[in-house]
Amino acid sequence: MHIHHQKGAVMDPLAPTRETKESITVTPNEIIYQRRLRVLEHAQASGNVAETCRVFGISRTRFYEWRGKVEAYGLEALMPKHRRPPQLPNATPTWLVQELLALAVQQPTLGCRPLVDILADRGYCLSKTTAQKILVDHDLGRRSERIARAAALAALVGGLVTDAARSDELFGFCHFAARPGDLVALDSFYIGHLKGVGKVYQLTAVDTATRWAVMLLMLGPPGGRQAAHFVDYILRRFARLGITVRAVLTDNGPEWASRQFKDHLGELGLTHRRIPPRSPNHNAVCERFQGTALQECWRPAFHRRRFLTVRQLQAEADAWLVHYNTRRRNHGDFMRGRTPIQVLKTHKQKLAS
Repeated sequence: MHIHHQKGAVMDPLAPTRETKESITVTPNEIIYQRRLRVLEHAQASGNVAETCRVFGISRTRFYEWRGKVEAYGLEALMPKHRRPPQLPNATPTWLVQELLALAVQQPTLGCRPLVDILADRGYCLSKTTAQKILVDHDLGRRSERIARAAALAALVGGLVTDAARSDELFGFCHFAARPGDLVALDSFYIGHLKGVGKVYQLTAVDTATRWAVMLLMLGPPGGRQAAHFVDYILRRFARLGITVRAVLTDNGPEWASRQFKDHLGELGLTHRRIPPRSPNHNAVCERFQGTALQECWRPAFHRRRFLTVRQLQAEADAWLVHYNTRRRNHGDFMRGRTPIQVLKTHKQKLAS
């Protein structure tokens, strides 16, 4: 048995090298492989197997086993084989793991708790800690990892649409309203400059008592006329639910501070409440919703298709709002796992009784 090593050529330290540097990361299997290799080298150099076994603290049976593998299959046979993890009796079924992974890539911006809620609606029982562990084991534990996997899948199927992005979480304290319509939070949100469409803005309204949300999309930054039109749009949408709007809450943006918007609120008899300057957390209900819409509606939509008109964007928003208002559970301190439609129905039942 002969063990040969490839010696690198002598290089001039002053001449730059163009060869790529190899990774110096050493795994446990590589450490074991190098130790077994040193054992065989020592035995070949000394010519005494018994002495080699005493130096390295191994048995002769083990030594001859390693040498037999090298003679039969080469030095690569000294590398330990990878073992698959054992299948425990209480392990999550494979079909349920595949269901979770497919859902995580299909809706990459959702965390483990919303994913578990969706699985529960389908009749599957899985805890959020187990779901998070499964996602981590498959390199899908982070939102950025799931978005990157969805983007790679979209690029493989229909070409690259957009790059994966991250966003900061929005937070703040919560306003209180005793009845639906007592306080509706309003805000504007810049979605982005879409190729072939233009600069798209979103006007958002969220009812503080029920978290029922309404969105209206438009091109260009909104002004006082667009804000007044949005109020009429809110009144029509909430009237279909039997909700009477009494007051609105806004920041100090130019569209909400305009004279046209204030006069229109006066004509409708609505109270206008404004948050303090430079305090977006005072409008946390609306800010938090816009972060949710960005993560769960727009980013997945932009990864899967291209939009050519504002009408297509509005249709996408309306379809997602049906899911948000009627099926998506909100796990905030106020909602506690309820949906906006459940809160609205509960309020109507209390009025009837």
